[in-house]
Amino acid sequence: MDEPINKSERAKRNLLRTVRRQRLKYISILPSLVTLLNGVFGFAAIVFAAKAGRPDALGLGVSSHHFPYFSMACYMIFFAMIADMLDGHLARLSQSTSSFGGQLDSLCDAISFGVAPAFLMLRVVENRAAFDNPVFDVFVYRFLWLSAVIYFSCAAIRLARFNVENEEDEASHMSFSGLPTPAAAGVVTSLILLNQDIVKNFGIGNTIFAQIEYNIIIAVLPFVTLAIAVLMVSRIRYPHIINQYLRGRKPFAYLLWSIAIVVMIIYCFEIALAFVFCTFAASGFFKWFHSRFIAHKTAPGQPEEPPVITISH
Repeated sequence: MDEPINKSERAKRNLLRTVRRQRLKYISILPSLVTLLNGVFGFAAIVFAAKAGRPDALGLGVSSHHFPYFSMACYMIFFAMIADMLDGHLARLSQSTSSFGGQLDSLCDAISFGVAPAFLMLRVVENRAAFDNPVFDVFVYRFLWLSAVIYFSCAAIRLARFNVENEEDEASHMSFSGLPTPAAAGVVTSLILLNQDIVKNFGIGNTIFAQIEYNIIIAVLPFVTLAIAVLMVSRIRYPHIINQYLRGRKPFAYLLWSIAIVVMIIYCFEIALAFVFCTFAASGFFKWFHSRFIAHKTAPGQPEEPPVITISH
C-alpha cells in the first residue's frame, strides 16, 4: 500500500515543480503598456456609447446631438486599432515577442473589437428606434441583441482560433483565415461614424436626403453586423495589408493607390473610412464566391488551349 502513495506524492511534487517553472517572471513593459492602451480605448468606447442619449452629470446634454458620444466611441475604437498595430511592431523591434503578449493582445482585442462595436451598434440602433417608436417592438429588440451577441461570440471565436493557429514568424503572415477582428470592427464603426456625420446635415440643408441616408444605415446596420460576424469565423482568405502591399519592394502603382486613399481620407474622412473597410470586407467574399462558383463553371476542367491558326504562304 505504501508504493502507490509514494508514486502519488512524487507526481504531485513534479507537478508543483512544473508549475513553478512556468510561472511568469519577466514581461516586456512598453509593448504590454501599448497593448493595455488598446483595451483602455475599447473600454472608453463602451463608456461613451453608454452615455449617449442619457442625462449627463457634467451638463453636456442628454442626447448625442448635443455632445457626440457615439462619434467619440467610434474614434476610441480607431485609436485602439492604432495601438493594436503598434504593440506588435514594438515587440518585434525590441525582440521581446512572447506568449504573454499574444494572450494579452487577444484579451484587449476582445474588448475593443468584440464587445465595444457590438455594444455601440446596439446603442445606436436602439436609440434611434426608441426615438421613432416609444413602444419598442419586442421582436426587433431581440433581433438587435441577437446580432450583438452573435458578433461578439464570433469575434471571441476568431481570436481564439487565431491564437491556436498563429505562427511566430510575422513575415509568414501573408493572409488571414477569416476577416480579422480590427477590420470587422472597422466596418461597423465606420458606418456608425458616417451616420453620425450625416446627423450634422440636419437643419443645414438637404435635410430630407440626410434623413433618408441616416435611416438606411440604421436599418442595415444589424444585418451588416451579422454578415461581418459570419465572415470572421469563415475560412475566407483576407490579405495582410502591410505584408502584402506595403512591406518590401512593390510596383509603382501601389504608391499611387496609397496616395489616392490618403487623399480620400483627408478630404472626406467618414466616407473614405466606410468605403475602405466595407470594400476590404466585401473583397474577400467576392473573391471566394468567384473562385468557388463562377470560375468552376466557366472552367470545370483544364483550361482549353487557344486554337492555333496557321497561315500558309
